Amino acid sequence: MKKNSEAKLKIIPLGGLEQIGMNITAFECEDSIVVVDCGLAFPEDDMLGIDLVIPDITYLKDNYSKIKGFVITHGHEDHIGALPYVLKELNIPIYTTKLTMGLINRKLEENGLMKTTKRKIVKHGQSINLGCFRIEFIKTNHSIQDASALAIYSPAGTVVHTGDFKVDYTPVFGDAIDLQRFAEIGKKGVMALMSDSTNAERRGFTMSESTVGKTIDNLFQEHQNTRIIIATFASNVDRVQQIINSAYKYGRKVILEGRSMVNVIGTASELGYLNIPENTLVELDQIKNYPPEKTVLITTGSQGESMAALSRMAANIHRKITIRPGDTIIFSSNPIPGNEKAVSKVINELNELGAEVIFQDVHVSGHACQEELKLIYSLVQPKFAIPVHGELRHLKANAGIATGLGIPKDNVFILRSGDVLELNDDAAKIVGKVHTGGILVDGLGVGDVGNIVLRDRQHLAEDGIMIVVLTLEYHSNHVLAGPDIVSRGFVYVRESEGLMEEANATVRDALNVCLDKNITDWGKIKTVIKDSLGEFVWKRTKRRPMILPIIMEA
Repeated sequence: MKKNSEAKLKIIPLGGLEQIGMNITAFECEDSIVVVDCGLAFPEDDMLGIDLVIPDITYLKDNYSKIKGFVITHGHEDHIGALPYVLKELNIPIYTTKLTMGLINRKLEENGLMKTTKRKIVKHGQSINLGCFRIEFIKTNHSIQDASALAIYSPAGTVVHTGDFKVDYTPVFGDAIDLQRFAEIGKKGVMALMSDSTNAERRGFTMSESTVGKTIDNLFQEHQNTRIIIATFASNVDRVQQIINSAYKYGRKVILEGRSMVNVIGTASELGYLNIPENTLVELDQIKNYPPEKTVLITTGSQGESMAALSRMAANIHRKITIRPGDTIIFSSNPIPGNEKAVSKVINELNELGAEVIFQDVHVSGHACQEELKLIYSLVQPKFAIPVHGELRHLKANAGIATGLGIPKDNVFILRSGDVLELNDDAAKIVGKVHTGGILVDGLGVGDVGNIVLRDRQHLAEDGIMIVVLTLEYHSNHVLAGPDIVSRGFVYVRESEGLMEEANATVRDALNVCLDKNITDWGKIKTVIKDSLGEFVWKRTKRRPMILPIIMEA
């Protein structure tokens, strides 16, 4: 690609910094924008009733005519999950590898977007031209197959984006990471490296995925007389492959349980990323035809998610599977930060049901530790370092690695979502900020729940609600019925009759004050009722329930 000394590249993260999840970054040069990844985040504890959080794409909508395509690094939800929502607003082509596209296609089918969305499968080593950009896909290893790093060639210079990666010399399926290509690109000169920071605080190397296979094999050997249930991430196809290998070796039938597990493994198997020996997989309904010690269940729910299959089994509300004393349950994952409590609850529930729970040493991370990050920095030799994918502490640890390898501190940029970093081979600086944020998805509603609604939900969850109902005569404002007070989540009414009677009297007094003063504005009457009842309740209970006065006319 011809370099243009005048050209500047803008890198604009629209999500994914300060948190793990919701990864989406725009690269803008001249009249072209390429968007890398389009992920969702899972809600925080205080987002009551929210199912998912997707990125605010106002900036992309405002610059729709410049966007040449979505380039997706791999098939995890925090990188592809928001596509169905975003594609409903922006019809943009998608470029990615085979398995990643298979998982995206499933989402598009569910949302009726297959016919309208242009899609192109790219192989590792191939390049695509998008506007003034050329993008090369480089083979990496991760906890899902077909993960890619990207070399983004622009008139301003080359940026290497690692995607989520680790260095695995002995992967379960396919080839090891293409370190040679990183080195070749590095030799030609790289302006900036954007690298995965998830494990930047951890020393050493991440273990190979194939080491987990040995641990799983040993567990199968030790527990030949019990039913085995293994919980893992649905997307970790290699982990599932290793479980299937051990099951086949020890003569067990395999049952997949959990919607995402069935979906991902179905897609991976159709596309040839899984090798399942004949007659090994059986349907859940056939489980009763086999002795328990001849079965293994691979299930979702390793993070303690309340509706996932394992959590339902632990709570004894799964329709078809009951945990029995003697069952061996293996957690093949580590809790994601923030999920420790939920995982611990599920483990306790399983123990109570008499199962043996194993959760040590049956997992390796899919992200690079410090030595692997040093290796990539050393091969690529970037002028500027831009840590991505992680919370602030992870980004700072990655920045520390970069400076430790001799990259000047002024050339390391810890960005926030929305920052606009403008760079060429000579200089880089943050030149502005664009609008970003999370859009909350609740059921079928996208963005109709905002901060105010969440605040109301919080309020209702903490203090409950009191509804005051009364009927006034039209014109004369005589009280024809009420006031009646209905409360939910505030006090147990049957045991607090005295309090409710006093509350009722307080409302009556407030109403009489209004009527004596000939106040006819119902808005004013509602405010007076709300204020006086609120004050009474606070004095008596030190609580502030939501108070809703309703006035009807007759």
